[in-house]
Amino acid sequence: IELGGPNIENKFELVRVRALNEVSDGTTKTEGPDLKDLNEGSSVPLGILVEVAGKQLEEGLEGVFERRIHQYTNYIEGFMHLNQRYDIWLRLSKKSFQRGFNSFDHMGKVLMRLYKSELPIIERVQVTFITDEKKVKEMAAEARKIYDSRDAKARGLRDEEVDDFYGCALCQSFAPTHVCVITPQRYANCGAISWFDGRAAAR
Repeated sequence: IELGGPNIENKFELVRVRALNEVSDGTTKTEGPDLKDLNEGSSVPLGILVEVAGKQLEEGLEGVFERRIHQYTNYIEGFMHLNQRYDIWLRLSKKSFQRGFNSFDHMGKVLMRLYKSELPIIERVQVTFITDEKKVKEMAAEARKIYDSRDAKARGLRDEEVDDFYGCALCQSFAPTHVCVITPQRYANCGAISWFDGRAAAR
C-alpha cells in the first residue's frame, strides 16, 4: 500500500501543541479506511495529525516534533517514510502486512511510545490518521497555512529577541574541537539544527 506520494495531490503530517485537557493520552483514531480495508497495491491520500501536551511545551516546538515522524516511522520493519509536511510518501510492504501490521493503530503506538521516551517534556500524545479523501483535502489546506505561518515566524525572529543561544557538538566525532553556537539567525554549520531544535533538545 502506498500512502501519499508523488501521484497523490493531498497529503500532510502535522503536530499541534494542545492544552493538557484537550489530549486523550494514548489514543489512536482513524478517519476513513484503515490499512486492512485498503486494496493491495493501492495509493491513497493520507493525513497524520499528532497532538501533544505538556507543561513545558510551546507552539514554537511543533516543527521540531513534526520532523520526528519521519525518524520514528522508519524504525518499523517493512515500512518506508520519505519527506515531510505536505510532501510525505509512505509505503507498507506486503510482508509486514501479512505478519500483522494491518492497522494504523500499530503505527500510532510506535509514534506515541517513541515521542514519550525520547522527549519526556511531552506528557500526553494522541494520533489521528486520516484517509478519507475529502477530509484530507480540507485539512491539508489548513496544514499549509500553519506551515507558512511557522516559516514566517522563524524567518522573522532576531537574535536580540531571545534570551538564550544554544551550543551543538554533534560533529565532534570528526571535528573534535568544534562547537557551533546556534541563534535564531544562525543555524548549525551543518544546516541541520535550528534555534528551535536547540531549544527542544535543551528542554
